[in-house]
Amino acid sequence: MADGSCQPQPGDLIEIDRRVYQHWALYLGDGYVINVTPVDEGSPSLSVSTTSIFTRKAKVKKQLLKEVVGNHKWHVNNKYDRSRTPRPVKEIIRRAEEWIDREVPYDVLGSNCEHFVTELRYGEGVSEQVTKVVIGTMATVGVILAGLAAAVVNSFSDKSSEERNYY
Repeated sequence: MADGSCQPQPGDLIEIDRRVYQHWALYLGDGYVINVTPVDEGSPSLSVSTTSIFTRKAKVKKQLLKEVVGNHKWHVNNKYDRSRTPRPVKEIIRRAEEWIDREVPYDVLGSNCEHFVTELRYGEGVSEQVTKVVIGTMATVGVILAGLAAAVVNSFSDKSSEERNYY
């Protein structure tokens, strides 16, 4: 279900809210999108499952937007237009159609559905959601390491205090 009265145009990036992550497709026109799906899964698009997380191959499919979206919310999100220049629409569509029914490498962090559609639109594969996950993970690891360091320092400090009390 689209948010509001969303009318995608050919070449638009479609962001689909899958709760845990965002799935991305590229609008071709006439109700169709191109997107990547796991090779070894019959789902209409990548969904959160062990298959989609650990798969190494995906298949590029042309499907009806309503089939890919299902009951999830979606909207046009050409967010990278602020920092990148989109290719001409005819070139985006031509390049997209060349990929239909082909197998492609898939990696959640380096070659996912967002990378695929941004490569088609801008000539460069980017994924903000991966960047957010990496930064969030680094921040979490940093907090854990800081906590461990504080515990170690505190432990040595307590031992030094105990040793001073013996004299």
